[in-house]
Amino acid sequence: MARKQSDYLADILQEEEQVSGSDAASHGVRSTARTRALKGEGPADEPSARPARQARSSMTLLGRESALARVASGEVRQVTQMLLDPSRVRPWAGNARSYSHLNADNCRELIDSLIAENGQKVPAIVRRIDGDPLHDYEVIAGTRRHWAISWLRANSYPEMRFVAQVADLDDEAAFRLADIENRARKDVSDLERARNYAAALKTHYGNHMTRMAERLKLSKGWLSKMIKVAGIPDAVIDAFASPADVQLKPAYPLAQALDDKERSPAIRKEAARLAKRQEVLAGRGSPPLATAEVISRLLAAGVGNGVKAPLTVMPGIDGRPAVTIQSSNRSGVTLRLHAGSGLDEADVLERIRDALRHLADEGRGLSR
Repeated sequence: MARKQSDYLADILQEEEQVSGSDAASHGVRSTARTRALKGEGPADEPSARPARQARSSMTLLGRESALARVASGEVRQVTQMLLDPSRVRPWAGNARSYSHLNADNCRELIDSLIAENGQKVPAIVRRIDGDPLHDYEVIAGTRRHWAISWLRANSYPEMRFVAQVADLDDEAAFRLADIENRARKDVSDLERARNYAAALKTHYGNHMTRMAERLKLSKGWLSKMIKVAGIPDAVIDAFASPADVQLKPAYPLAQALDDKERSPAIRKEAARLAKRQEVLAGRGSPPLATAEVISRLLAAGVGNGVKAPLTVMPGIDGRPAVTIQSSNRSGVTLRLHAGSGLDEADVLERIRDALRHLADEGRGLSR
């Protein structure tokens, strides 16, 4: 339910009345007469009690007038929280977070917290929308909370409601609010934010990067790099195990390399091979190619015969190297087995098989 205005005024008045009480005490006003009356020691309305009651009444009236004046002037703003049916609330398309990638696994901590606390304690920010018969609001900040509440309602907690504050925001203000929240979220990837910035640059800032950087309080140089990374095509992103693996620092040189007309075709061709390899590994239930290896191989593509092909690493526990393909030529294949990979002998042998399959897929296997 929405919090009543009287509750907000009561919070304000509490401070005012505490001040009025101390003022009354400083002037020597006491309420001992009422105390004595309750104990049977004297009448409650004796003369010494009247000034105290009158002072308190006067100060409370002044406090109420002061509180109302503060609300009217805008110094104090009433915040209304609403309990909404999440099915009537849609995600805002301008948010960087990918709603379709949210699931019970990556929202598990939040789901468990909502169950333990018997509901949502931190409200989301929404705004009213028109022209959509299926939705009344859209989420500006709090997309994960919306998804988690929706999931809980569909999974044994139908009483859960979506707690939200309604704000009057235009698209640019909504973008800035969502961006502030997403900066503190580690599960919003650099690629998601980069593409969100690229879209906002055109939609909200007329392609004026300086103005956008000033509005968001960001370095123009850093923002420029993010916009550059946003331009990496999906066909190249598919080479990575997940779009979340595409981080700004290693991806920026890749984005620059794609601008080279001579290198770009080779990079795209290598990306297609890596994407196919990732699919094969996923189908076998094997660990994906490490991000560092993907970046290295993409950057090495198309740079000429004088550059050595990057080493291919089959990872062990926590990404530690287990088996590295040192070389592959007509004389044979050289593999390096790493100590400290965290794997037992059977797993190491499986990584060796993965390495040989990898070489075969590239036409560099033992049977060529």
